[in-house]
Amino acid sequence: MAEVSFKGVKKIFPGGIVAVEEFNLEVHDKEFLILVGPSGCGKSTSLRMVAGLEEITDGEISIGGKVVNDVPPKDRDIAMVFQNYALYPHMTVYKNMAFGLKLRKYPKAEIDKRVQEAAQILGIPDLLDRKPKALSGGQRQRVAVGRAIVRKPKVFLFDEPLSNLDAKLRVQMRTEISKLHNRLETTMIYVTHDQLEAMTMGDRIVVMKDGRIMQVDDPITLYDHPKNLFVAGFIGSPPMNFIPGRLTSEGGAVFFGDGHIRVQLDERLLNGQVQGFMNRNVIFGIRPEDINDTQEVREIRPNTSVKAKVEVIEPVGSESIWYLSAGPATFIAKVNSHVRAEVNREKEIVFNVAKAHLFDPATESAIV
Repeated sequence: MAEVSFKGVKKIFPGGIVAVEEFNLEVHDKEFLILVGPSGCGKSTSLRMVAGLEEITDGEISIGGKVVNDVPPKDRDIAMVFQNYALYPHMTVYKNMAFGLKLRKYPKAEIDKRVQEAAQILGIPDLLDRKPKALSGGQRQRVAVGRAIVRKPKVFLFDEPLSNLDAKLRVQMRTEISKLHNRLETTMIYVTHDQLEAMTMGDRIVVMKDGRIMQVDDPITLYDHPKNLFVAGFIGSPPMNFIPGRLTSEGGAVFFGDGHIRVQLDERLLNGQVQGFMNRNVIFGIRPEDINDTQEVREIRPNTSVKAKVEVIEPVGSESIWYLSAGPATFIAKVNSHVRAEVNREKEIVFNVAKAHLFDPATESAIV
């Protein structure tokens, strides 16, 4: 069993810089867990504390039920894949992959067996005699992963392993690492700043900001039910639109408005908490894909259409990104590329209010 547990973990660097604070998390056996967030949020520091490369200021980390706070990195039964590959340039691929096993005095036959198996899994058996300088970025990353695989550790740690690759190769390597997890059935903790990577790879995602956990959930729950403004804006591309305004009641219906936009909220949004925000300021959130051209919508709900000026149109293949404005509010819509619109002209659009979100501007927490 290879669960990883964080209990009240804190990391303070010299000068009083708090990198990680009150970090509590249970990583399940065989789980693929993603730590995601902007640069400087503490995700890599959290990973390095698991590896033993950073000392813990306070709290407790355990691997497989054993507290490892004072256990040296080499004795933690983990393997780490770094952003910069960290390959020895004077060694061949074979020797790079075998080096860790050689240090641990494994028999030569066992080393060869493990290296050959890992090379087959990663599709690099023909590269074993080359040196890193003769490899592409993607090939070097496979070697770095292979060096981790041969160890057969309890836990794999990945620290932004794809950030140095081009866009096409990153997509390919995302798939390869996901397939590798399914094949090895090993606990993996993966750090990235790319929310698309996180959404496509993880069983669960930990969203971090300023050294704290904002939300831990599976990708779909994270996308559909963000707990606060930060998570809502970080997950999704293009990001969720946020429009400040007020809630009002009229004839038994509840409306959101900002003076230029006025839409009737869906009944599913009207829980008891919403009633407490009546005639108060709120932040209305809606994703670009939930804003449609009226011609695309077969059944338009009452009071959900808005007239907005089209500022910019960006065609992106099967879809187009529209940048819109209505009074002081600016927002983005993602629509079918066959839908026509003209820049600097008004367009009537519809908000899918069943998918809308409301946030408390004071606490930034989700109201619904």
